[in-house]
Amino acid sequence: MREALAAAADAAAAGDVPVGAVVIHDGAVLTRASNRTVRDQDSTAHAELLSIREASRLLGRWRLDDCTLVVTLEPCAMCAGAIVLSRLGRLVFGAWDDKAGMAGSVGDVVRHPRLNHRPEVVGGVLAEECGAVLAEFFREKR
Repeated sequence: MREALAAAADAAAAGDVPVGAVVIHDGAVLTRASNRTVRDQDSTAHAELLSIREASRLLGRWRLDDCTLVVTLEPCAMCAGAIVLSRLGRLVFGAWDDKAGMAGSVGDVVRHPRLNHRPEVVGGVLAEECGAVLAEFFREKR
């Protein structure tokens, strides 16, 4: 999670919402990404998607069942869908998102019983620290 927090700091420094994500494979960080929606003017450039895409490219496959995604904020619907579709084995996230979170807060796409894949989910890891990064970013914007 510390590596994901460092990626979130990169996003904040660039004016993007400070969310960071890493994909872990074989016990090591394989990819690291931060939100790039503002920098790239791309609504799909969330940290999770960027990290998942890069992991698939590096591993040469779309199935990431032996990987863990670690992200500083509970994934939105788009990212939760990508987590399921990429067959990630595990999702670990920091702050809960009571406005858009789809891993237990608003809904639970990643563990929906009708879907054919449901990753292990661990939420609330360093939640206060992850949430504080976001709160500070938005406090400065207002």
